[in-house]
Amino acid sequence: MQAPFKATRVSESVWWVGGIDRTIHDFHGYSIPDGTTYNAYLVMGEKIALIDTVKAPFKEELLSRISSVIDPSRIDYIVSNHSEMDHSGALPWMIDRVKPEKVFASAKGVEVLNAQLQLDMEITPVKTGDTISLGNKEISFIETKMLHWPESMFTYFADEGILFSQDAFGMHLASYERFDDQVPTDILEWEATKYFGNILMPFSPLVLRLLDSVSKMNLGIKIIAPDHGPIWRDKVGWILELYQKFATQKPTKRAVVLFDTMWGSTTMMARSISEGIYAGGGMPRLIPMGSSNRSVVATEVLKSGALIVGSPTMNREIFPSLADVMLYTKGLKPANLIGAAFGSYGWSGEGHRNIDTMLKEMKVDVVSEPLSAKWVPDNEKLQECFDLGKKIAQKLCEVSDKNEH
Repeated sequence: MQAPFKATRVSESVWWVGGIDRTIHDFHGYSIPDGTTYNAYLVMGEKIALIDTVKAPFKEELLSRISSVIDPSRIDYIVSNHSEMDHSGALPWMIDRVKPEKVFASAKGVEVLNAQLQLDMEITPVKTGDTISLGNKEISFIETKMLHWPESMFTYFADEGILFSQDAFGMHLASYERFDDQVPTDILEWEATKYFGNILMPFSPLVLRLLDSVSKMNLGIKIIAPDHGPIWRDKVGWILELYQKFATQKPTKRAVVLFDTMWGSTTMMARSISEGIYAGGGMPRLIPMGSSNRSVVATEVLKSGALIVGSPTMNREIFPSLADVMLYTKGLKPANLIGAAFGSYGWSGEGHRNIDTMLKEMKVDVVSEPLSAKWVPDNEKLQECFDLGKKIAQKLCEVSDKNEH
């Protein structure tokens, strides 16, 4: 037996009919302790369109929510904005149950859906500017290639100013509250930042181009309905401005001091560097990887102007937790960062040098040679750490002041 899942009205003609997943806590290595939602939407005209589906295990929940509004067999069209399996997993099952007249996706989406799902039904490709009539209403499409998959697209419902934005403007936050004005602003900001930092940061230049393109379309967007998290009806301008800020990645006075330790020596160095950053007018964010995770690091890096990384040497390499987070962060392609490497060692001392190499590969502007301490840092070495932090803060303040003028 299934619970009687109910739809939520978004507007006069649109209903939310998605799924709420409180069981998932890791999304491709991105920690989501609060779970997520898989948002799907009904657009009700003389013809009825379903915008996206859900992850396959939530197909019955999707059907139940649809059934609370209409007989599912009345669905005429299904639109796949994004082919990733958390939005397309239930598509074959829905096609079999609903038997829609047509399924629409971008040209690349047609290819991806067929490759992943081996659909029996032919999918109709659409491109930017194409429109589909719902009889008395219509929906149109905007391709958003590589935001964040090659086949991604938006669907726009002009009659009510609703942009169905697939993964853009979303967040991994499972809640019964469907709208932004029902969730505290500090939670919205943290989760939106975390989502952008862990999912969209590599595509920041494309985000800026898309924001500019959408602005020039003068769509008159009143609601943004993403595929994850709350629906934006109160803070549409706010989330658009936030994405502009995220994608620009202007350096701030915040500095991430990222480290792990074996016997406390690297911790001593990290703390001294952080004290120097604060004394120099910066805002240090000290992150010990022994009690943190990579997705928090990505979130903090997005908001910062510096990345300082410390590691002990283990088996002639960097510490495993630092190897993990550095590889993850490198793939996210953060921009406009200054930084430095540091670390302690007992024998050969490769750890801090390898960190320095990784920072340079990430195109971080390294401001000093890697700073190292053999065995336990003495007072002189800790003063060097403090001085390094102060130097980094001064550079951050210079850059930040330039950005403000």
